[in-house]
Amino acid sequence: MVRPIEIAGMVCPNNVFLAPMAGYSDYPFRKMCRALGAGLSFTEMVSCKGLAFGNEATKKLLTTGEGETPRAVQIFGSSPVLMRATCESEELAPFDLIDINMGCPMPKIVKNGEGCALMENPVLAFQIVSECVKSGKRISVKFRTGMKEGDRLAADFAKLCEDAGACMVTVHGRTRDKIYSGPPDYGQIAEAKAAVKIPVIANGGVWNRKDVDKMIDRTGADGVMIARAAMYNPRVFCEIAGAEPPSLLEIFLIQLRETREYYGDAFATVQMRKMAAFYLKGKHGAARGKQRLFAAKTPEEVEALARELLVDPGEGTTV
Repeated sequence: MVRPIEIAGMVCPNNVFLAPMAGYSDYPFRKMCRALGAGLSFTEMVSCKGLAFGNEATKKLLTTGEGETPRAVQIFGSSPVLMRATCESEELAPFDLIDINMGCPMPKIVKNGEGCALMENPVLAFQIVSECVKSGKRISVKFRTGMKEGDRLAADFAKLCEDAGACMVTVHGRTRDKIYSGPPDYGQIAEAKAAVKIPVIANGGVWNRKDVDKMIDRTGADGVMIARAAMYNPRVFCEIAGAEPPSLLEIFLIQLRETREYYGDAFATVQMRKMAAFYLKGKHGAARGKQRLFAAKTPEEVEALARELLVDPGEGTTV
């Protein structure tokens, strides 16, 4: 089930991808997940308007480097002209694949006619994809099975994206109203796979190797995309690939060091408190550990707490 995959001439070492996650998919995290076995990693979704206005925070989302090849970025917007210009911009030049977000369920995105809202506007969705394809870049699209329970849009929307020139689609097997809850709709992902010739990546409910096999077996998808499982345990990529994982503390310390290097101490303190809290899931005393972490004021304090709290069984005393 886990195998190399080619997307419009771009070869990925395997078909298990790290999803774009707002607030978490920064460069050090993506780089770490790639080192642990992810075949491709995506930036968090980047606003085309933000780039057009030269927003520095938006530009920082595009930080990348040698530890990430091939490279994938996700963008969002609702203007075909602006989105094509973004694809052609210098900021996106380092990226080998540009993914268009048509699946974000958040109200502030949907109210602007972006994200999931584009599934209810197929004419505009087609225009956006076809214009972005004219940039000459590889274009993929990530979307859901519909807006509300009972919708069955995945197959038709996958075909629309393919007809517009997309080289890959990712289907999140839930409707917008489900957000991230409930089991994925394997049937709709399978219908999307049957409707197109381009690669189809399945997203939703994948937490381990067993889930990967189940998803691919039930849907025929060409690969899977992992989101929240990686936030709680990035070593999931090692498990899926059958590789020996490093210690959780080891990868945390690398992530902390690189987050400081690329984004500075203030950002690193806040970001790595959040990440450590995720990594504590399932450990004895996790609730108290999180309280202590969120009281930390410097990267040094976060590191000291991590050395105490993020200890795997057999490596020392757990929390």
